[in-house]
Amino acid sequence: MKKLLRTAAVAAAAALALALAACGSGGGNPAANVSPTGEIKPRQISWLLSRPADGAVINIMKKVADEYAQTHPGFSLNLITTPDRPSYIQKYETLAAANKLPELFDTDATPFAQQLAKKGTMVDAEKLLKDLGVYDTYRTNALNYQRFDDGSLYMIPFQFELEYFWYNKALFQQAGVSVPKSIDDIPAMCTALRKAGITPLALDGQDQWPLERYVSYQPFRDAGPDFVQKLKKGDAKFSDSTGQKTVNWISQLGGAGCFQDGFSSQGYSDAQNLFTSGKAAMYNIGTWELPSLATDKLNPAVRSDVDYFTLPATPSSATAANEYVATSGIGMAVNSKTFDPLVSDFLKFALAKYPSEYAATGALSPTTNVQTTIPANATPLYKKAIDQAKDLGTKLAMPWDTQLDPTTNSRLQQELVLLAQGNIKPAEFTKTMDDTIAQNAPKFFK
Repeated sequence: MKKLLRTAAVAAAAALALALAACGSGGGNPAANVSPTGEIKPRQISWLLSRPADGAVINIMKKVADEYAQTHPGFSLNLITTPDRPSYIQKYETLAAANKLPELFDTDATPFAQQLAKKGTMVDAEKLLKDLGVYDTYRTNALNYQRFDDGSLYMIPFQFELEYFWYNKALFQQAGVSVPKSIDDIPAMCTALRKAGITPLALDGQDQWPLERYVSYQPFRDAGPDFVQKLKKGDAKFSDSTGQKTVNWISQLGGAGCFQDGFSSQGYSDAQNLFTSGKAAMYNIGTWELPSLATDKLNPAVRSDVDYFTLPATPSSATAANEYVATSGIGMAVNSKTFDPLVSDFLKFALAKYPSEYAATGALSPTTNVQTTIPANATPLYKKAIDQAKDLGTKLAMPWDTQLDPTTNSRLQQELVLLAQGNIKPAEFTKTMDDTIAQNAPKFFK
């Protein structure tokens, strides 16, 4: 079902993007006014979301909205929640094309969202945050993750996550392997782990984005964050030397049996359970999984064996060892067409309250003016993982699913599975993807 939804969303995105490009080519930008004046008239405002319904972001914002309503009778925040990302994208892009987006809506910094911004649909978030007096409290990397290619900022972050390779020290010792010094060492590690009867890497193959993380790693180390910016526009290719490094590396990962058997049909909980039960040696996932990996919820049989390492560098790496995937999640955009004194005042209230409430849940705040509360049931690994944020470089390894045009992204996800399974050769993958980008990139990047 998810694959069908994703296909529908991609088709809709392609058509809608062309429509947006056509209707957004002229006129002024109504997003320029970030300080609306006039009477604050309480009413219901809506937020179109793609977040877990029982997650910290939604629970905190519900609480904040209730507090705001106490002094503003008649105000309420209507949360329109669609956690399934493909379904959400389809809904969001359909509403965008019909000019029916609510006051607030979630979006990644995708090519589609950038077209919305150019059309004037979204309030300039950098100007807004500065006007509200909170811009300087945000982590630079949290804001940069939300920026478009031109450096403009139209989304507000509500999270900050670091992505690590979690590993089982006992399984490493059993196989006679150690933490890799280079990402080039990982295929050989997988071979050694397989020989010891151990599944090397737990992977959520159903959702496709986890495997897509892997294709971004070699280019980020070899050429830096600019490679994907060029690739998505057709200014770089998979047939280039950097592109060939990642294509061959993915093929090597598959050939070495790095991922669990049948990974393409296994989901998020399958991968998580494989690692937390001690059946897989590594698990590449973000700090949002800390409650499962670094508290007493973790299986006692593996609890003391779990540690992590960051994305290994390479001998000639263009990026530093302390630079890797650090995301601030899906951002919140503000609809310029419905932006008025009430929305402005509520955001000022909410953004002042939110960081401390969020940090109290044990999560990294997107701001630096609060300190994360380490849960009472946490293992020492929890604080170690949180403190890693203090030593983070400035270059970000951006997830490619937020960078590529939707048609190219969908095809890449399909081809990566085939490449990792050995169903196609590196040369076939290379030609297919270079042809796909050449055909689709001009529709989104002009």
